[in-house]
Amino acid sequence: MIRVSRVTAAVAAALALALASPGAAQAAPEPDPGLLSASPSAGLPEGWRTTGSGESAELVWRSPEKVPVGDAQVEFRSGERLLGIPRPAADGRTFRLPLDGVSLGRTDDLRVEAGGRRLDAAGAKAAARERRGLDSSSGPSRLPRAATVNKVDPGVAGSFRTTSGEYSLPSVHLPGYDTEVEMKAVVVAPKGATGSRPLALFLHGRHATCFKGDDLTLEWPCPADHEPVPSYRGYLHDQQLLASQGYVTVSISANSVNAQDWQADDAGAQARSSLIRLHLAHWADWAADPSTAPDVVRRAPRADLGRVLLVGHSRGGEGVDRAALDSLTPPPADQDGYHGKTRWTIRGTVLIGPTIFGQNPAPDVPSVSILPGCDGDVIDLQGEYYVDGTRGVSRGKALHSAVYMTGANHNYFNSEWTPGQATAPADDDFSYGGDGHDPLCSPGTATRLTAEQQRKAGSTYIAAAARLFVAGDDRVRPLLDGSPARAASAGPARVLTHAVGAARSGAFLPASSAKVSGGGRLCAQVDPDPKVSCLDPALRTASPHFTQWRRVTPGKEPGRYALAMNWSRSGTATRFSPAAPVSLSGAKKLTLRVIVPPNTTGTELDVALTDTSGKRANLGRVRVDGLPGTSRTSSYWAREVRVPLSAETRKRIDLGHVKTLRLTPRTESGTAWLVDAYGWRPGTPVVQPAKLARVDVGNLTVKEGDSGSRTYQVPVRVSGSGSGEVRLFVEEPGSDFPVARTVKVRAGTRVDVPVTVEGNTRYSSDTAHRVAVKTVRGAVVGSSLGGVTAQNDDPQPTVTMTPVADQVTEGQPLVWRITLSAAADVALWTDLQLLPVSDGTELSTGDVPATWLDEHFGASPDPERPLSALPDGALLMSEVPAGSLSIDMSVPTVTDQLSEDTESLRLRLWTYDANGEPVEGPEFTGTVRDAS
Repeated sequence: MIRVSRVTAAVAAALALALASPGAAQAAPEPDPGLLSASPSAGLPEGWRTTGSGESAELVWRSPEKVPVGDAQVEFRSGERLLGIPRPAADGRTFRLPLDGVSLGRTDDLRVEAGGRRLDAAGAKAAARERRGLDSSSGPSRLPRAATVNKVDPGVAGSFRTTSGEYSLPSVHLPGYDTEVEMKAVVVAPKGATGSRPLALFLHGRHATCFKGDDLTLEWPCPADHEPVPSYRGYLHDQQLLASQGYVTVSISANSVNAQDWQADDAGAQARSSLIRLHLAHWADWAADPSTAPDVVRRAPRADLGRVLLVGHSRGGEGVDRAALDSLTPPPADQDGYHGKTRWTIRGTVLIGPTIFGQNPAPDVPSVSILPGCDGDVIDLQGEYYVDGTRGVSRGKALHSAVYMTGANHNYFNSEWTPGQATAPADDDFSYGGDGHDPLCSPGTATRLTAEQQRKAGSTYIAAAARLFVAGDDRVRPLLDGSPARAASAGPARVLTHAVGAARSGAFLPASSAKVSGGGRLCAQVDPDPKVSCLDPALRTASPHFTQWRRVTPGKEPGRYALAMNWSRSGTATRFSPAAPVSLSGAKKLTLRVIVPPNTTGTELDVALTDTSGKRANLGRVRVDGLPGTSRTSSYWAREVRVPLSAETRKRIDLGHVKTLRLTPRTESGTAWLVDAYGWRPGTPVVQPAKLARVDVGNLTVKEGDSGSRTYQVPVRVSGSGSGEVRLFVEEPGSDFPVARTVKVRAGTRVDVPVTVEGNTRYSSDTAHRVAVKTVRGAVVGSSLGGVTAQNDDPQPTVTMTPVADQVTEGQPLVWRITLSAAADVALWTDLQLLPVSDGTELSTGDVPATWLDEHFGASPDPERPLSALPDGALLMSEVPAGSLSIDMSVPTVTDQLSEDTESLRLRLWTYDANGEPVEGPEFTGTVRDAS
């Protein structure tokens, strides 16, 4: 095991990094491989190396090719264990992870992933196949059957001509961001529309910010010879459709946030929310006094800030959701860049291929999450949690819809991210996921949408959300609520939907308190134990419903369950009984969300209910087909199916007191998972947001101290109104995983999260005690990650080196001792630079064991060459382990049969200061005499 930096028994290093800041990335210069701060691979896989020492130690990976800037977070892992989120260098190939408090564990299984997609291995495609248990070499099943065309088509252009233009306002400062953020936008509005018109605001995701020719960078402001990537202009097709239908639309730029969101624990969600609300505040001012507005706004109809739709793509989706939440329950002032009052009402959100790193969606704002079936960026389709994560949190009146779009990728919803249409270089993100042909998602296949088809389908479903949430036209609801309906304007796109909330009542929610009998079992959505998990943990990106929360991986997450059914003969019933009876009074149908394996067809289940008196009613049979899927798609996705609650059923059982849901398979064998079931009736109720408590976790930095122990409280702020419950994930000494506990919260009350810091006089790294929080019920969460950081306040020991055996006969090792002036609580590194000798013959690769060369330099003896000519600057890394005072560094030699002159080895000691800067030390020389 290679141990890097601080290792303590009291603090689980893996936990500290599992809860580490998600922010990807400060641009940093690409290091010269010959720099003294770059240690050789020394037992690490190809492409990996370590740099620096102590607090400045870093694990570095360099990709053979540029890694496209995307919205999924790049992660360093050791096997399945999350080490942390690295920051990218400006070259787009080099990624660095600070190693304070990290035990790397196995170094032969280091890997780089983004949303579960392997980036570092040539065999990434094979690895993905192994993880998902699906074979890309065989074709997927046919596309889902085309549904009935809905009578109202929201994708048809309206009667208004449009006008467009841009505005640019003074840049703004956002908390925690060094560079100001631009206030720039493009407006498309209807011509000749009378009265106030609803406002639709678009926010793009995390993409490259600057370009020159074919070169893309992630920095802001752009260098003088680069141009900004105009991502905010990429939704003009959506804006023009909405404007023709009478909406004022604005798409805002967020390049500065994209270039800096590495600085935030939430990967920029709060900053994007602030940016959105700053623009909305200007629109509110302009609606009150149009004379102060930019020309393009004055030419548009007055915006109605009581009817606002927010549309966000990728990380922009998470920003849009946070803006909706912040508009209802304001965030702490020190975290927010907007300090005014909310003067608008957000009627709904559309989230396109969104991220949800915080996993705390706004429950009382209706939403549509578009999940691209061929997403090559956010491949786990984590945006499903904007649906699943709202259940039971508030009143459940808001409709939350998932729109699964087979054949769509991540980028093509934005024309400025689409090859052949973008101003800057662009590509097909699905190609990120591996090489070779994919029968479902490769361009040119019958199931893959073209860029034009995808944009048309996207525009149609954005317009459907606007028509339902803002205009209140219930006739388009079947396109979003799981009904078997499609929009003609979406063309050949096969679009499937399911939903929760709205007019649904009662709930069969798999929970630990429920009883399951027969052929099924309650399974954990996120658990490393394959005996209890819903899917094999190796398939962790194969289902959007079972997406891991990166805040608490590896490990298990309580409170997330499904009902798993496996049968080998027809008729093996599963009986599911919630802890309390369910009321289906007033419901017209029972709706179920059921997952079956991809590429399977014809799974049939009989559905029955039993009331508390023991009477049973058979409701009918449902058929569930799997989505088309391959090893590179996230296709274990629930289909919504319904059975009627007929008048005869109401006579047979008491629907107000249902005890048991009974599912009986009628196919010979199969597998299925019930996500949930509800009573359903048509209609879209008016949403009245509940008064909820809001929880924000902050950060506290303290000095370590020289002795004793001090207890500090993690700053957890509870605002808003009402009361509820949240689940805390807290690192505790001796535990490899976060410890979860549920606590009640009420506005203005204190949440007790104590952290004990032990003081000493030994040099160490800063120690982070991290806490994450997720809502359970009656509360919303803004900032979900924080904790206490204890700063080291002790001086770094000095390093000396003395010879132990520097004149030897071949076959014996040359040995030097590296000594610290005092023991440290972290490992301290040094580098021994092998230099060319000034006189005589230098020790060569043929004079040392081949295994030693391979272990320390990844090199072989042939062709024979001086040791100073080895790669990576010929640096021999050494490490004084935590708690030790010295180590002996040896260079072994071999005995050969040649008669040779005395050979020598010349080396220089390099140490590192507390900032990681190399400090030049003395030179040493060793000599090796011939044994003959």
